[in-house]
Amino acid sequence: MDHLSKNITWHQGGTDRLVQEELKGHRSRVIWLTGLSGSGKSSVATELERRLFQQSIHTTTLDGDNLRHGLNSDLGFSSEARKENIRRLGEVARLFTEAGLVVIVASISPFQADRERARARFTPGEFIEVYLSCPLEVCEQRDPKGLYKKARVGEIAEFTGISSPYEVPLHPELKIPTDQMTVTKAVDCILAYMTALEKGNSHEN
Repeated sequence: MDHLSKNITWHQGGTDRLVQEELKGHRSRVIWLTGLSGSGKSSVATELERRLFQQSIHTTTLDGDNLRHGLNSDLGFSSEARKENIRRLGEVARLFTEAGLVVIVASISPFQADRERARARFTPGEFIEVYLSCPLEVCEQRDPKGLYKKARVGEIAEFTGISSPYEVPLHPELKIPTDQMTVTKAVDCILAYMTALEKGNSHEN
């Protein structure tokens, strides 16, 4: 039985994206933070949101772990479940950009194809992929949630970096080595890139 309804229509809202952006005084974009567990995604996302708020930029953060408590609570960690997890993240991010927000997504999002599908939902220049590069051994040393220890002894199956692969981004807009850089410096790099985009000094692809 086909559970996908074909009798649905997209309803346009009362204001369009350009009006929202003009009202808010800035472009809406997605800052997609990807990297291994322990690479600093949540920390960078939190600081980035705080700094953007200080600049009166309308923003919100979609944390992959947080969404698994609600919207994605029905998903496991198989390849198909991870694919659906990222699809939902991308769709929610797109809805927020339509409302004129800068959306920060913090998610391991381990597979290149899934990240590319998310990117495809946006126009060129709207999707900024930020690869938080950090060696596995450093992430394991940090292990803020104790997940690597559990994965090493088999308590967590299909754990990225241990029993499930992480595919390094091929062409991220930014690559930030978080084993060599503080959270503040990492956010500085992202904000500098965004400023360059606003001024038209960076190639939007």
